[in-house]
Amino acid sequence: MGNRRVIRRSLIGLVAALTLAACGTSGTETAKPAEAGGLEKTELTIGVVPVPSSAPLFIAQERGFFKEEGLTIKTETIQAPQAVMPKILNGQIDAFLTSYVSLITISDSGAAKLKMLAESQQGAPGVNGVVVVKDSSIREPKQLKGKTIAVNVVKALGEVTVSAQLKVHGLAPSDVKFVPVPFADQLAQLKAGTVDAAWLTEPYISAAQKDLGATLLIDTLSGPTEGLPLDGWASTDDWIAKHPKTAAAFQRAIGKAQQIAASDRQALNKVIPTFTQIPADVAATMAMGTFSTSLNPTRVQRVADLLSEFAITKNKVDAASLLAAAPQ
Repeated sequence: MGNRRVIRRSLIGLVAALTLAACGTSGTETAKPAEAGGLEKTELTIGVVPVPSSAPLFIAQERGFFKEEGLTIKTETIQAPQAVMPKILNGQIDAFLTSYVSLITISDSGAAKLKMLAESQQGAPGVNGVVVVKDSSIREPKQLKGKTIAVNVVKALGEVTVSAQLKVHGLAPSDVKFVPVPFADQLAQLKAGTVDAAWLTEPYISAAQKDLGATLLIDTLSGPTEGLPLDGWASTDDWIAKHPKTAAAFQRAIGKAQQIAASDRQALNKVIPTFTQIPADVAATMAMGTFSTSLNPTRVQRVADLLSEFAITKNKVDAASLLAAAPQ
């Protein structure tokens, strides 16, 4: 009988110990999600631009891909990384959407060492281009010589892709005058005749065609710039080195969303009006780029080479050095 009491007490003690182990003995001893997953940081602030390229992040939010990785995402609307570089450098913004042109020019200038975590879009026909009003005397690209072309930002994607297209038609970048005009103001300036042509992206191309009867004079993502990588999600080299597991978790989550964006147009149509000023009917019909599912240094090198060719960067950039390692 004595032995039975000893065995019984032992079993009761074992059950109690297992129960405590499962529940945790105190708040300080219970593992937090960050500790359990090994993430260095679980709450991230991501800089998003209100354009279709940001759609995969919102798809990932909607479908719980970040939550599955132990991440909580807060978004902050930005227009370009240059404008919020202090926040990026001091860690207030962990990662952000950026064009490859900005990524490369910032790195070339020495202002920051940036790396792309995941690509968003590659160019596709009709996504951006040079437009003229319906009664313009300019009917072919070579007639742009001596003319003024509005771009949203000088020394950026518009100027680079237009320059590549002008070369095909026997013109140099110096044969035209690029002037900075925000997309939202370009239609008014076209109508007023203060610029001869404008480099626009969707949905502004559709708006120009509808409101001004504008003509797409040059598709700037065709020929020498066809399939050109446009943008993606980046962070600083220092942030990635400090948060390697967090960076990999972000890459995995956004990678799942990129797969959906690449194959399900309805998913894009649904989410784009929620974070942009693009109406649902326009989002459903406008041209969009190809959503990428990998980082390809050969593809990105095309952007770096164009920037070097047109003297926008001082140095020839090795694109491979600007891409973060794939997540394990």
